[in-house]
Amino acid sequence: MKIENIIEEKNLKRTPARTELLEIFYTQNKPISYEDIKENIKMDKATFYRNVSKFEQENILNSFESNDKKRYYEIQKSPHAHFICNACNTIECIQDIDMPKLEGYKIEDAIFKGLCKHCNE
Repeated sequence: MKIENIIEEKNLKRTPARTELLEIFYTQNKPISYEDIKENIKMDKATFYRNVSKFEQENILNSFESNDKKRYYEIQKSPHAHFICNACNTIECIQDIDMPKLEGYKIEDAIFKGLCKHCNE
């Protein structure tokens, strides 16, 4: 889906910052934090957080806090789980696991914590 279509579909004002952020998020295959991209974006920290907050309100992005106390963001796609390594803080998306089902609940994300393959060796 084109970035411009997403912005128009949600009736958001199309700004360079919003376009830039959505382009970055759509190219990632894992959740990212502000610290991961701050050197590669043309906006200050406040602009970043203001826009990702708006994207969350509009159900464009999902976010969660990791062990390192950073908030990570990703494009909202199909519900899936994440694995966070307790040693190196690596985050991986887990697509091939069935999400748990709880009657009356809508589960969009599950987080597993432990040691990744590399740290477990």
